[in-house]
This record gives sequence, structure tokens and C-alpha cells, in this order.
Amino acid sequence: MNQQHKKWIWISVGLSTVFLLGLLYFTYDESTFIALQNLSLTILLLALFCHLLALLCWSLRVKMMSYSLGYHVGFLHCFNLVCANLLVAAITPSQAGGEPVRIHELYRADVKLGDATAIVIMERVLDGIVLGLGGVISLFLLGSVWQSIDLPPALTTLIYLSWFLVTICLVIFVISVRNPFFLKRLIRGISRLLTKKWDLARVERFLEKVDREVDNFHYSLGKFIGRGKFGLFIGLIMTCFFWFFQFIIASILLIGLGVGPHYLESFVSQLIIAVIMMIPLTPGGAGVAEVSISTVYGLFISTSVLGVFVLLWRLILYYLNIILGLVASLIIVRREVGSIEDDQQLHNT
Repeated sequence: MNQQHKKWIWISVGLSTVFLLGLLYFTYDESTFIALQNLSLTILLLALFCHLLALLCWSLRVKMMSYSLGYHVGFLHCFNLVCANLLVAAITPSQAGGEPVRIHELYRADVKLGDATAIVIMERVLDGIVLGLGGVISLFLLGSVWQSIDLPPALTTLIYLSWFLVTICLVIFVISVRNPFFLKRLIRGISRLLTKKWDLARVERFLEKVDREVDNFHYSLGKFIGRGKFGLFIGLIMTCFFWFFQFIIASILLIGLGVGPHYLESFVSQLIIAVIMMIPLTPGGAGVAEVSISTVYGLFISTSVLGVFVLLWRLILYYLNIILGLVASLIIVRREVGSIEDDQQLHNT
């Protein structure tokens, strides 16, 4: 690991730690200690097990999507690339920075670069579809029992706003699949509004990159529609399981702290947080995640357990990811070093 990576790990972990300590300081009281006494080891192990299941589902998604395009990538290799991806996502702005790692590791498993890129792009598309549809369904179910749930006005506003944004995104996705030029025109129009102060050459380079990414998206979609339908179907199922296991962790922790489970409210809250975390503000969303989680969950759970809940949630879904990512990255580094040494020995002979 180079010095640049070490620096970003320290920055990311440092920001997260500062916000967590501040949150704990301002929220703890006698009820906090009572909740901690009632929190069982079984609950923590169950939450950890759900996170592991989510990563296994992600690994199986990569494997089956690769298989549908004609590649046999080992499951352990897929699991290692998923874990290595977690480290990069934890130290880059937003949590969507691990794609190059997954593409590289698929390429090292003899997947053609274009197909590896297609697999990773379609992973993101499947995430968007599942989160979008899951959000709409959850919001619909939440609305059907609206009268029996005493939700604060602020959370209600966030829910309606999320519902609107999710619906718009799904409509745009459906239209763009049928008409790629619509998506190009839309993104170009938004980009021009956001780049008014840029010089003309920089704007043109940016718009060329936008066109290239849209073309990559439709190329990837064509790959799977053409000969990877089975992998796309299995990938969709694994994506559903992945997000289910990820989102259920919060409810498990809330049950353990005696203030849960709040299944529907928690799912919608995490959907909102997931969207916020995609905004490239800090490495791994450090600080942003803590503030977002405490703000949203603070609307419907007790303040006395809020800090502890956020701490446990981040320990499982952030700090553990860094540890897993470090181990996976070391495995990759050892493999690369061994490969270089083998090449040198072959050259010498």
C-alpha cells in the first residue's frame, strides 16, 4: 500500500471517529447504559452474519454475471475482489470508488477488459433498479399504514421527496434504455448548466466523457441482453438479497437496543442515506454518513441510543469493510509480487 492510500485511510477513519465521538458525547445518558446492558452478543453476531451474507451474495452476483458471458471466475476470487473493492470505496469520495478494482481483478481472471467493464457497469444498474423499486414498494407499504405510524413531519417530507426522485429516475432509466440519445441530451443539458464557469475546452472534454460513459452503458446492456440474460436475472436476484441483508442490519441493531425494529421506516431511511452517500463529499462518506444517519434515525428512535446505534452500524458497515479490504488487498499484492518474480525467473532461464 502506497503512502497516498495510507493518508486517505487515516483521513477517512479520523473524520468518522471524530463525528462518532461527538455524537456519543451529546446523546448518552442513563438509558444508554441500560440499552447497552440489554444488547446481547447474539444480536451483534447476527448483524455481522447478515453483512457477511450480503458480501457472499455480491460475490455470487459477480461470478454468475461473468459466467453468463462465458467466463469461469472462481468464487473465492470474486469474494476477494469484492472485499478489496470495499477498501477503495472507504477511502475515496463517495462510496462508489471501487469499480476500477473490480474491473482489474476480473481482467486478472482472464475476463476481457470490455466484458469486465460491462459486468461492473451492469452491477451498478442492478443496484439502481433494486433500490429504486424497493424504495417505491416500501414507501407504498408505509403509506398504507400511514395513519398508524406517528412519523415526524421532517421524515414525511424526506419520504415524499425520495419517492418523487426514485420515480423520476426509474422513468428516465426506462426511456434511456429505448432511446440512448435521450439520455445523452439530458445529461449534456444538465452538464452545461453545471459547467457554465468552465472554459470551453474543459467543457468539451467533459461532454465527450459523458457521451463515452453513456455509450459504455448501452454497450454493457447490449452484452447482457444479447447473451447474458441468465446472468442478468441471477444478478438481479442476488442484488435483491444483497440489499436486503445490508438494510436488515439496522433493524437487528435496533431490536438489540430495545427501540426497534422499525422495518419500513428503517428501509426508507437507508434508501435516503444511500443516495446521500453517493455524493462525493468526503473519503468513504466519513462524517457525512454519521450526520445523515443520526439526523434521519433521530426522527423516530430515542436520542439516548442514537449514538450507540450509529457507532455499531458504522463498525459493521464501514470499519469492518476497511479491515476486510486491507486483508484482500494484501492477498492481491502478494499475488502480483509473486507473478512478477515468476516472470523474472522465466526471463532469466
